[in-house]
Amino acid sequence: MLLVDAHLDLAMNALNWDRNLDLDVYAIREHERDMSQKGRACGTTTLPEMRKAEVGLSVVTVIARTARPESDAAGSACQEISYAHAQGQLAYYRVLESQAKIRMVTDAPGLDAQLTDWRASAAEAPLGMILSMEGADPIVSPDQVASWWDDGLRVVGPSHYGVSAYAHGTGTEGGLTDLGRPLLDAMADVGMILDLTHLADQAFWEAVEAFDGPVLASHNNCRALVSGGRQFTDDQLKAVIERGGVIGAALDAWMLYEGWIKERTQPEVVSLEAVADHIDHVCQLAGNARHAGIGSDLDGGYGTEQTPHDLDTIADLQKIADLLRKRGYTEADVEGVMHGNWIRLFRDAWTETS
Repeated sequence: MLLVDAHLDLAMNALNWDRNLDLDVYAIREHERDMSQKGRACGTTTLPEMRKAEVGLSVVTVIARTARPESDAAGSACQEISYAHAQGQLAYYRVLESQAKIRMVTDAPGLDAQLTDWRASAAEAPLGMILSMEGADPIVSPDQVASWWDDGLRVVGPSHYGVSAYAHGTGTEGGLTDLGRPLLDAMADVGMILDLTHLADQAFWEAVEAFDGPVLASHNNCRALVSGGRQFTDDQLKAVIERGGVIGAALDAWMLYEGWIKERTQPEVVSLEAVADHIDHVCQLAGNARHAGIGSDLDGGYGTEQTPHDLDTIADLQKIADLLRKRGYTEADVEGVMHGNWIRLFRDAWTETS
């Protein structure tokens, strides 16, 4: 089944980890066998593996935080350097596109072309990708939003871990900064989609109030099932749902298992059933299956040491379809979660701005 994954850090994975994503995932694991860094020798995501997973469309990131005295999160010395790092990640996607390995999707006609080509020949069509930014520090000022739009950027999350130039993010308490609302205004003017993922609670509510364009949560789980500020409360999930957004279930194990201790807890304690639990919780809140999807984050700086035990590579995301069927979800609902909801969101957003 066609799968849309709403969050993959492919360029970060390639550039920061020096991984050739053209290779088989097991070849990379063998190459990294003697490396001690967390996540080495247990990666899950490469371009060939995405094709096996039938990920015909994904939302891929550029990510380059800026360090700040009030934030524990590491990053570049200034936003100009963050901009340069992110542009380098963009260059990686561009060269892949020039080689016809991927297609950058930026509008409704491009989306339809990707889906048509994929359905005609999934073995030969390029992998479709929508460009997002995880943490908006590479946007040096709100005036630069239009330039990034011209570069193909379509989705922006104002903050990541720590505090960005625009908002408080994961691990902090606070709202939008003085530049936050001007950023959101500039995003709305060009038609960008707001990713609410990683925003601190106060910043989340301020952003929802200030931004009148389309919203989503690319990779976010449910605080009712796993505590902590990285997950959304039911009220936050309902706010995304009421705005027509979609919430992508993330595969990072500490977001799936209460009490997970990084680098200590073992994957055996959690399975893909936990992912289905979070998807089901969103559907129960919505009263339908139109607002749940997958945003795996499977290459977000970790590997199988920090994923459900029954996931070896991204191809195993296909198991989620059967888990939902066993819970009584109709085939139409399963297709919605696996791809249809994300496709509807992007088509609607781009049709409104065209």
